[in-house]
Amino acid sequence: MTDDIAIRVEGVTKRFKKYRSITAGRTSLKTAAVEWLRNRRTAYHRLTDPNRFDVLRDVSFDVRRGETVGLIGRNGAGKSTLLKMIAGIYRPDAGKITVNGRVAALIELGAGFHPDFTGRENILINALILGLSKRQVAERFDRIVQYAEIDDFIDAPVRAYSSGMFMRLAFSVAIHVDPEILLIDEVLAVGDEAFQQKCLATIEERVRSKRQTTVIVSHDLDLVGKLCDKLVLLQPPSVLVSSEPQRAIQEFRHLLSQATRV
Repeated sequence: MTDDIAIRVEGVTKRFKKYRSITAGRTSLKTAAVEWLRNRRTAYHRLTDPNRFDVLRDVSFDVRRGETVGLIGRNGAGKSTLLKMIAGIYRPDAGKITVNGRVAALIELGAGFHPDFTGRENILINALILGLSKRQVAERFDRIVQYAEIDDFIDAPVRAYSSGMFMRLAFSVAIHVDPEILLIDEVLAVGDEAFQQKCLATIEERVRSKRQTTVIVSHDLDLVGKLCDKLVLLQPPSVLVSSEPQRAIQEFRHLLSQATRV
């Protein structure tokens, strides 16, 4: 992989198990254990198992350093699944994902925060996990707190925070870690309008600088059309990778209009 490539997705397939309805019968602990042992198979068996379904199939694209790329598609198309594989949370059942650079992921609000730890403690823990030293955390601590607008609650346990406070703190930590690659899953759509505008301005500054790489999952087509250099339209089993965002958006809207006519 060349140095100008931040993320490479090569022939990636991800499969999940089909689950029966609860009304179809209850599963005993013994049955569940046997099923788990049966499912500890090779990748080949996972790919051919009729009790599994493709969330993503043979997806390939590159993200260059400094690019902002959007993942779009209908609900269930695999956008968040793909982002989680890039973040290393999931593994592909086939294919390969290569990531070249330090990653910060905003995928679920407050993910990685311990509810009984204070905001101060969670900043330290999360920033260390994301690759900062204790000295770097100390240097950036005040900026993180001020950006998140939680000065009065920084020494309260985060279980006492509202969902908006969770989001603000998580976003602030991720931004101030200054990652080479930032992964965002719909988080800009949460919170009050003023903070949304603040987040958007921060992302726009990243985009303009071309110093960092950003991958965004969003249903806001106007937003991704404005921010992104490239869009990846997931429409299983096909994938459209376009360096002309408006073309991908037009194709997606066409697919949506066709679906509403059915």
